[in-house]
Amino acid sequence: MNDKTRNRTPEAAGISEAALLPAVDVFEDATGITLLADLPGVTKEQLHLHLEADSLSIEGEVALETPEGMEATHAEVSLPRFRRVFTLSKELDGHKVTAEFRNGVLKLRIPKLEHAQPRRIEVQVA
Repeated sequence: MNDKTRNRTPEAAGISEAALLPAVDVFEDATGITLLADLPGVTKEQLHLHLEADSLSIEGEVALETPEGMEATHAEVSLPRFRRVFTLSKELDGHKVTAEFRNGVLKLRIPKLEHAQPRRIEVQVA
């Protein structure tokens, strides 16, 4: 898996609107990968996952609310959108992706294609 957005401006990555890059952890085992993305403030309704060919995109909208009558003197989060795009390896099965979203953390499980998974070969006695 390759992160297409690393070290690129939003415009260079084909993104029309600036967005925050969510923190992502990727774990691989013999049968596939697990991706964990931190999306604080995003609701399930505002979370959008798209898989086209070998490109996986994660997008989330967040409502940045300022209390009425107040103005921020310092804001570390000023963009209302998260976006990250990955290129999936040819070994991964994009048709069998599963997704869970809980407490602002997205968990994607992407299994490897059957032919890319390790298998045991039975030895016959001749």
